[in-house]
Amino acid sequence: MSRIRLTAALLTLSCLGLARAADLGVRQDPKLGTILQDSRGMTLYLYTKDTPGVTNCYDQCAAAWPPLLATELPGLPAGMPGKLSLVTRKDGSKQVAYNGWPLYFWVRDTKPGQTTGQGVGKVWYAVNPGPAVQVATLGTLGKGLVAANGMTLYLYTKDTKNVSNCYDQCAVAWPPLLTAYQPTGSAEVQKHLGTTTRKDGSMQVTYDGKPLYFWVRDQKPGDTTGQNVGGVWFIVQP
Repeated sequence: MSRIRLTAALLTLSCLGLARAADLGVRQDPKLGTILQDSRGMTLYLYTKDTPGVTNCYDQCAAAWPPLLATELPGLPAGMPGKLSLVTRKDGSKQVAYNGWPLYFWVRDTKPGQTTGQGVGKVWYAVNPGPAVQVATLGTLGKGLVAANGMTLYLYTKDTKNVSNCYDQCAVAWPPLLTAYQPTGSAEVQKHLGTTTRKDGSMQVTYDGKPLYFWVRDQKPGDTTGQNVGGVWFIVQP
């Protein structure tokens, strides 16, 4: 990409973010799970060399990864966990951050829905909103793991440690919990979380090596209709 085109793309993205930034949104990506996007559907990324509340991406880095700038905080979808803040950059501009992590675009994403910045340099990742996994009370079954949206998570006894054996029609009925990067969770589960790579290259969240899934017939947070289906599907107790 020429320097002129790169600069033009940076100016376009920066200007779009400067007036009051429109509310952010989320979408379901088939390989990355629930990811954060701006009002136009452009993917938002985090930089693992940043620290919460501090951006370390300037000069050529910022040309390739334009920051999401705003003069006022945008909003989040109703019920979405986490919070937004504004981080002050060296030039005094304000960059939007999610749970403290500054947000960026990738200059090579040219249309909504693209995620070509995922994994670049092993330091750039699409943003999964909220803790991937937390603990909730699931009625008479007691405590179990749920996703950021409150939906119950399940394990499959035909899986082996860090290996999913649920594909094709199985994965339609039992969608895997996918993540864009190392998953986060509440304090009581964080050290147990990991990932496994599925056949299509997507990353599935694991708990003590057990791949985690949703059940398509659960309709709302707290539903546990997948418990003991076929004698092989069960909630995951922390």
